[in-house]
Amino acid sequence: MARILSIDYGKKRTGLAVTDPLQIVPGGLATVATSALFDYLRDYVSREEVERIVIGEPRQANGEPSENMGRVRQFVARWRKAMPQIPIEYYDERFTSVLAHRAMIDGGLGKMARRNKELVDEISATIILRDYMSARR
Repeated sequence: MARILSIDYGKKRTGLAVTDPLQIVPGGLATVATSALFDYLRDYVSREEVERIVIGEPRQANGEPSENMGRVRQFVARWRKAMPQIPIEYYDERFTSVLAHRAMIDGGLGKMARRNKELVDEISATIILRDYMSARR
């Protein structure tokens, strides 16, 4: 089997998470500068077998697209054109940042650690992946 990779796409930083090769356990992979994301992913998929990519679909609480949706769509279109052999699909990411902060609090991280936006992005990507995997079952 191959891994599933998830993306919590941001304007400046992007959180990434990935499953193990058996697609049982999701875990944080990295947080990268969004400007370097495409190259980072292209390098990663050249070293690891990735079955598909799941990217958070940014929507507001009322279901309307958020201001980040245009950037996400541009990235998805670029990926599909350059790497059609690895499908990319959207998955609702509403409230993942809130859930990430809650997970950090529940995990006992102090206030300073919870301010680490890179960690929040990586945890958010992990939550997207975990929820995606649960929905597939």
